[in-house]
Amino acid sequence: MGTGKRGLMASAVTVVCAVTVLAAPGTAFANPTPTPSGSASSTVLSNKGLEAVRAQLDKLYREAAAATDAYNAAEEKAKTQSAQIVELAKKIVQGQERLGELKERAGAAARAQYRGGGLPDEAHLMLSDNPQEFLDGAGRVLQGQRATKGLIAEMTQTQQDLEQYAKDASAQWEKLETGRTAKAAAKKKIEKRIAAAEELESRLEEDEKKRLAELEKQAALKAQTAWLDSGVLDKTGGSATAQGKKAVEYATAQIGKAYEWGAEGPKTYDCSGLTSQAWASAGSAIPRTSQQQWQQLTRVDVGDMQPGDLIIYFDDASHVAMYVGDGAIIHAPRPGRTVTLAGAGSMPILGVVRPNA
Repeated sequence: MGTGKRGLMASAVTVVCAVTVLAAPGTAFANPTPTPSGSASSTVLSNKGLEAVRAQLDKLYREAAAATDAYNAAEEKAKTQSAQIVELAKKIVQGQERLGELKERAGAAARAQYRGGGLPDEAHLMLSDNPQEFLDGAGRVLQGQRATKGLIAEMTQTQQDLEQYAKDASAQWEKLETGRTAKAAAKKKIEKRIAAAEELESRLEEDEKKRLAELEKQAALKAQTAWLDSGVLDKTGGSATAQGKKAVEYATAQIGKAYEWGAEGPKTYDCSGLTSQAWASAGSAIPRTSQQQWQQLTRVDVGDMQPGDLIIYFDDASHVAMYVGDGAIIHAPRPGRTVTLAGAGSMPILGVVRPNA
């Protein structure tokens, strides 16, 4: 990277990281500020103490993010299973109606035989003295036999289909119940982790909160600078596709909107809710969760990424952001924060995926 480009990029990174509030885990580099012993401010946390708080908050919010992914996945499965149950219910109703029609036809045939004295068509045919009537009747008997066999076969198949539909519906209900349990457990974990993080933050004095925010910015800036110094941007520079541009435009328009776990807009978002809706607006449906996006979308090398690509973060793929070019991302960070612009390297990158590859 040339000196001029490096200077411009450093300035851009400083601006980007100044608004970054989701810090990457790591060792702080700010020097602890000693507090005079015996003074009124002796209980104020040192920078080292605030770093411990930052690490704990990061842990709690990351666990909440992982649980949010599990919740969203369970929600998506529930939608699919519910739709399948509805379709099976429709098939069962249609099958019952068809079975009723077939039984009515079988009943009509039985009543006709009764009115004929209880003798089958074959017997009536053999008792006929008219050769032509015999020949004509032989054809009708064969047709009748085939129709009766076909009726019985269709009734049998319809009954079997109904039994299978009922089994499938029962299996889907069991899966739905299992999903509801998993969803409830994930919801409980999310709320517990967020409550613990908020309680921890509530203990801080206003000055400590400001210093904590500054430490977060410094950590993000340090991670971003190290990422840029690796020369990663020397390899990038691919232009966004038409769909990618639309997705970036959508994500950009959401800047400033609040984070809310499980939300897909239009007023609030979680991280994967933002990326999935951005790409939906561009005409491309992608998986709902960050882990599904990592598992199912086409992976590309970090050096080949282009605006609109999704960057997946952390070893468990619990966070996702949209790359918008020039080393920056737009993402929904965590509870208490808003959709924002940040440095792409401010968190540990797992990999990059391309929705429209």
